[in-house]
Amino acid sequence: MVNFIGTYDCKADTKGRVALPVALKNQLTPVLQDGFVLKRSVFQPCLELYPMKEWEGLMEKMNKLNRFVKKNNDFIRRFTAGVKVVEVDAAGRLLIPKNLIDIAGIKKEIVLSSAINIVEIWDKERYEGVIENTADDFAALAEEVMGGGDDDVS
Repeated sequence: MVNFIGTYDCKADTKGRVALPVALKNQLTPVLQDGFVLKRSVFQPCLELYPMKEWEGLMEKMNKLNRFVKKNNDFIRRFTAGVKVVEVDAAGRLLIPKNLIDIAGIKKEIVLSSAINIVEIWDKERYEGVIENTADDFAALAEEVMGGGDDDVS
């Protein structure tokens, strides 16, 4: 498993190509040859870039869902809607398909943000808005998600 680090400001050209920053490209090097899957995010107005091995692991988990249960089938359809296999070209660029650019509202300025084992791709304005809007609640969220049971009673 690869764990990515960093947040990077970039630009998308008119064709949807994004030159990956060297620091991120270096982190992607171990998985470049396998390719990537690009999809819309479930919870946010952004895209998610999965290394192929991460995607395959997720698909193994989803493949265990009973397809004769309607909610499972609906979830799979929605989760995989618009999914594209993408590669980083020889010039170190990632081509974001037009339909996914539209879904994420990407204009020209974008942010590539590491999210452990995937990279989120955001329109810069939307990213900054989400970060700003969640700042006040972050301490409470961190405590709820990461706090666990505090067994150390003083």
